[in-house]
Amino acid sequence: MRVLIIEDEIMARRSLERTLAGNFPDIEIVAELGSVRESVEWLKNHPDTAETIFMDVELSDGECFEIFRQAEVKAHVVMTTAYDNYAVKAFEAGSVDYLLKPIDLPALTRAVDRCRNSTPSLDVDKILGALSEGRRAKEYKERFLVHLNDRIVPVKTEDIAYFFSEDKNNHVVTHEGSVFIVDSTLDTIMTTLDPERFFKISRGCIFSKEAVQSVTKILGGRLRVFPKTSLPSNMGHSPDLTVSRSRSDDFLAWLEK
Repeated sequence: MRVLIIEDEIMARRSLERTLAGNFPDIEIVAELGSVRESVEWLKNHPDTAETIFMDVELSDGECFEIFRQAEVKAHVVMTTAYDNYAVKAFEAGSVDYLLKPIDLPALTRAVDRCRNSTPSLDVDKILGALSEGRRAKEYKERFLVHLNDRIVPVKTEDIAYFFSEDKNNHVVTHEGSVFIVDSTLDTIMTTLDPERFFKISRGCIFSKEAVQSVTKILGGRLRVFPKTSLPSNMGHSPDLTVSRSRSDDFLAWLEK
């Protein structure tokens, strides 16, 4: 079975690759991709190559559902998600399976078996409709538990200006300029936030729309975000608030809504 992996997190991609290679010797991985753009391009140039696609929901330049809008998908699709609140509905629209991260071997085996024993029959309209329905029903996180010295305190999501990663720690910055450490990874955090209010501008930063003071264009088609909030002087230096080139257009469109 020829498999295409669409996953933007390198460690998750390598883990899936190793698990497939170690347990399914007949599987051949034909390509590994990390964005909507390159996936659409690859599928257009290799329309009949992949028999099964393992596809992460959130990619480096948007949600994987955009792939269905721009390219014909003939293969079985197994989606990998951190949350299943809208995904399950979408996957019931055809011969599609889903895996919740972290992926375990029994679930992966189930998905591979389903792909071997069924004929691809995706109903793209139902998938996209289910996605919209799930978004409306999704409940977003209202507060985060953060570390303050030897205490753990709640911070309301509405009070958060942005999240950033630095020195192997993930931080929360409030609109008042307070900075705390939070345990969750930025990828996990983003799945719990309302995408109308928060945008993942890069691998290392999630920004609140209410916190944006201004934006400037910089070299290479990227953007630099200037927050309304000033960090405490003891921070030493400011985090990198640059929007990656692949996300710049989407960020400006999001900011304009």
